[in-house]
Amino acid sequence: MEQREIIQRVVGILTEAIEMRRQVRENPDGDVEASGAVGTMLEEMLPRIELPGDATPIEVATVVGHELGPVIEQITSAFAFAFVQLAEVHDEGRTDASTADVLQSIALHFEDEVEE
Repeated sequence: MEQREIIQRVVGILTEAIEMRRQVRENPDGDVEASGAVGTMLEEMLPRIELPGDATPIEVATVVGHELGPVIEQITSAFAFAFVQLAEVHDEGRTDASTADVLQSIALHFEDEVEE
C-alpha cells in the first residue's frame, strides 16, 4: 500500500473518531459502533509471517520485528503527519478551519497526487 493510500486511510479513521465523539457527546447513553477501519487497514497491511516450529524466541522476535517494522513505521508516520497538520492549525490559533476541514484538506491533497 502506498503512503498516499495510508494517509487517506488514517484521515478516514480520524474523521470517524471525530464523528464517534460527537455521537457520544450528543447521546452519552447510546451505542456507538466503529466501522472497523483500523482493523481492516491492519489486516490489509500486516504481512503474514511464517515461522518454523522450532524457532527460538530471539529468532521469532527478529523475524517479527523485521517484517512488521516497516509497516508500523508507515502507519505511525501517517498518523504523525495528520497530527502535525492539526497541531499547526491549532497552534496558529486559526478559527477559520475546523478539525474536519483540516482532515478534508489532507485527503484532497493526497487525492490530487493521484491525478497529477
